[in-house]
Amino acid sequence: MFLFESITPLQALMFVVVLAGLIGLNEISRRGKVAGLALFVALPLVLTIFVWPHTAGAGSSTGSWFHWVKVYSALAGCLGFMLIRYVPRLAANRWMLLFPPAILSINILEAVIRDFQVSGMQEGVVDGVMMVPGPWNVMNGVAGILNIVTICGWVGIYVSRDKTKDMIWPDMLWFWIVAYDLWNFAYVYNCVGDHAFYAGAALLLSCTIPAFWLRRGAWLQHRAHTLAFWMMFTMAVPAFVTDSQFSVQSSHSPAALFTVSALSLAANVAVVVYQARRLLTRRLNPLRDELWTDLPAYRRVVENIPGYRLAGAGAPVAVTTGATAEPEVVAPR
Repeated sequence: MFLFESITPLQALMFVVVLAGLIGLNEISRRGKVAGLALFVALPLVLTIFVWPHTAGAGSSTGSWFHWVKVYSALAGCLGFMLIRYVPRLAANRWMLLFPPAILSINILEAVIRDFQVSGMQEGVVDGVMMVPGPWNVMNGVAGILNIVTICGWVGIYVSRDKTKDMIWPDMLWFWIVAYDLWNFAYVYNCVGDHAFYAGAALLLSCTIPAFWLRRGAWLQHRAHTLAFWMMFTMAVPAFVTDSQFSVQSSHSPAALFTVSALSLAANVAVVVYQARRLLTRRLNPLRDELWTDLPAYRRVVENIPGYRLAGAGAPVAVTTGATAEPEVVAPR
């Protein structure tokens, strides 16, 4: 195969199990504070003390600095988003709303640094993972920087008015998410290629599917939760993706590496161009304004979220509430 070695029926079945498991855990974790604290505080604490020092040490496929930083940054995102979701005053605090784009940017930057780092390595096994460095690492590193640049509209973040209290970011629309997915898959394929079948494809689908069909507008929350679950699992059971009957090896083909990074770069350049045109023609400020309030995709997010929504200039005002609705908390603009 082009991207991977041959995939057996058992491996394909495990792909579905991993995908369903991550989506299911995400659904459990977003249902309330108790579930969130148990899964993102108590469980990681136990793993940090009793498991990871033995399973994610030097020489293992998850023993590099990147994996340790990644698991804790993902958990920090989950906990920060819980503060926004469950402390009403924070949902209306302009400075607190900088946290989601900041933690997202840091998360992307970690991977960008790793892509550039791998580009200077020699081909071979590093930390238990086969590396094939090349120009594709630099291409995808640039794509990641562009992905950070196009993060916008965080001033419009608010919390849904139903039991799940999801953190909604209406301006984070499908074209940015697709560009991110292409970039992130290319990163995983470039830097931990033998993990990419699960940590690339399955993991990205596990947050994209809920963002498109289960709870629109909450992609970043879905992403933080599923990434945290996956990182905790692979830190505890690193052999699952590299040395088990379920592991799927990358083809390590230079043509495949170049192709995925080229797609990533092209998609992110397209989003930059589209966004720059929007900023210039509508005279918007990406640090102050939501950019996409007139698009049907934005309206679909707003119209499907229970609760009040005070939109910015030109945005729709959507009200979906009931007799027991909580007082509105409006994000500052």
